[in-house]
Amino acid sequence: MREGLARIEVQGASDLRLASDRLVAALLQFREVAVLAADHPDVVALAQSFAQEGRAGGAWRDEAVSLTLQRLADHAGARDIWLIAPDGAVLAGPPDAPAHVDISRALTRAVQGATGSDHFVDPATGQRLFTFAAPVFAPEGGVIAIVRLRLRAGDVEAEGRGNPVPVWFTDRDGVSFLTNRTDLVLTSERATHPDPQSYPAGAIAPRAPWVTRQLAGRLVISGHGSLIGPGLEVTRALPVIDMTGHALALADPVLRSARLAALSTAAGILALGAVLLALWERRRALALANAALEMRVAARTAELSAANEELRRTQAELVQAGKLSALGQMSAGISHELNQPLMAISSYAENAELLLERGRTQEAGETLGRIAAMAHRMGRIIRNLRAFARQESEPARRVGLAAVVESALEMLDARIKQGEVSVQWQRPDFPAIVMGGEVRLSQVVLNLISNALDAMEGAPLRRLSIAISRAEDRIRLTVADTGPGIADPTRIFDPFYSTKEVGSAEGLGLGLSISYGLVQGFGGSLRGENAATGGAVFSVDLREAPQREGSL
Repeated sequence: MREGLARIEVQGASDLRLASDRLVAALLQFREVAVLAADHPDVVALAQSFAQEGRAGGAWRDEAVSLTLQRLADHAGARDIWLIAPDGAVLAGPPDAPAHVDISRALTRAVQGATGSDHFVDPATGQRLFTFAAPVFAPEGGVIAIVRLRLRAGDVEAEGRGNPVPVWFTDRDGVSFLTNRTDLVLTSERATHPDPQSYPAGAIAPRAPWVTRQLAGRLVISGHGSLIGPGLEVTRALPVIDMTGHALALADPVLRSARLAALSTAAGILALGAVLLALWERRRALALANAALEMRVAARTAELSAANEELRRTQAELVQAGKLSALGQMSAGISHELNQPLMAISSYAENAELLLERGRTQEAGETLGRIAAMAHRMGRIIRNLRAFARQESEPARRVGLAAVVESALEMLDARIKQGEVSVQWQRPDFPAIVMGGEVRLSQVVLNLISNALDAMEGAPLRRLSIAISRAEDRIRLTVADTGPGIADPTRIFDPFYSTKEVGSAEGLGLGLSISYGLVQGFGGSLRGENAATGGAVFSVDLREAPQREGSL
């Protein structure tokens, strides 16, 4: 119930805030009309003439200005607008306006140069009226007249009469001057009579006091008529119009729900006693069933863990198998790359022996230098193969992407020459250092270049283009070929889907799928598409490695 009353109070405060904002906005619009009327050229001219000539000028009632002010009042929805001299002389106004009026509180504020407001009950008609007064200033300064706008209270409270929540606004005398309930109009809880200047005798009706009671820590009230309740009173100060807003948030739904809840609780307690016995009998059966279920869950969890571990091992073996498959495809070329230097070394060694026997030591030294260069070349090829073949499980670290590309080109040099492929590659003019694994990244690059070479077999134009560039905070490697392109770009990374033409090369269609997983493991991305000029283009985006401390 406490939460329900809190929600009712919050909803009542929200309804009061909406009604208050609507009322204040409407009244301020009328105040702005009074201010605009005070700046009207005809109004200022008439007030200035009166200020300069005074009463010696004769009758100052100006019908043209009166008509202008009445048109403004009709357009704004006000009752009437008056132009009054600081001493109370009426310079313009409705036809039945007297020649002189008493300076009220609102007019006194305007004489002092501020905008004033007041409300009262017209003793002649019994109507509730609001008054706004705005000063008319002379061009050189100083108040020379007052514009008074009057409007009926019913005109600004009419919009809220459909609100189901009773809302009323009281002045400093405690009188309910504005409300959305007719039985609350001009009622007051106070025993003392309000200001007689605002309310004539007999205009205010007493309101019966409320009956209050404490409920869930809140004061719930009940009254009569529109305030019969029970409900929670919420208030809000409105200093702009010098009033206080009130609303009665009806608590009937919460109280009914509380009564129903109490009855339901009693019925539930009775039913609970009957159910407990049956539940007690089922408890042992459920305990046994839960134990059996937990055993099955534990067994299934162990099976899933074993399956996941087997899947990780299979994936690692698949990656290694991909590398060994690539090495197998390159074996013929690698044999040629190693056999050629060996034959050259044998020939150079025989020549060096003959040159030494003949005493031509300088030429023999040059021949031995060629033998050393050949040995270095063989060592570099073997070192690249050993690095590529080993397994790597270390986390991502700093890797030079250009060095990885050149290592792959060196391992595939025999295939490139055999296929008469022209290579367009130039080291980038910036240090392309990325985050990755050197061996795994070499496998990705080698796979992309091998696929490009396979795709260009038999093509009239065989050109391999490799480039490294920046793409925002990433380093991008692009491998493009002049082959037939990709038949279905949406499936190229599916396992066992091959992009190679039938008969051109043997493979399981796992290279691109493995490469895709490796690149994602580095936090990068791999995508493939057909180039507009023909052929396929593969792009690898990798995270750029952060600069080390002390580096430029």
